[in-house]
Amino acid sequence: MIQTPFLAVDGIVEIYNNTGEFEGIVLIERLNTPKGLALPGGFVDIGESVQSAVVREMKEELSLDVMIQSLHGVYSDPTRDSRFHCVSIIYVCKAFGIPVGADDAKEAFIYPLDAIPYEKLVFDHAQIISDYRKNYYGETIKDIK
Repeated sequence: MIQTPFLAVDGIVEIYNNTGEFEGIVLIERLNTPKGLALPGGFVDIGESVQSAVVREMKEELSLDVMIQSLHGVYSDPTRDSRFHCVSIIYVCKAFGIPVGADDAKEAFIYPLDAIPYEKLVFDHAQIISDYRKNYYGETIKDIK
């Protein structure tokens, strides 16, 4: 039998207010192990595209409709998830409204970029967010910490 990594999607969900101003990104408090803060996301279902999966997962975990803005990257280090080898495709998404934690998300929070608690993030999400800030805002790791 062929074994392959699990396939997941995560969203860097940028929240905008009703006047179009950027307020921050969404982090969730995980309901399941490993406990901590994380980007919202989940596994791709059989027969589902990764784009459909990220839109579905954001609706399930945040109770928000999102618009995909761009593909941020693919993270595939076999040690990125202590449970098993998991490859995650990360999308930058745009949403309006207040996220409400549901499904696998115990709670959902909007964090301004300069207030992200990197030390509380699980998996490799601190690296993913650092890469996002570098790629989209030109910030270096030194600027972020």
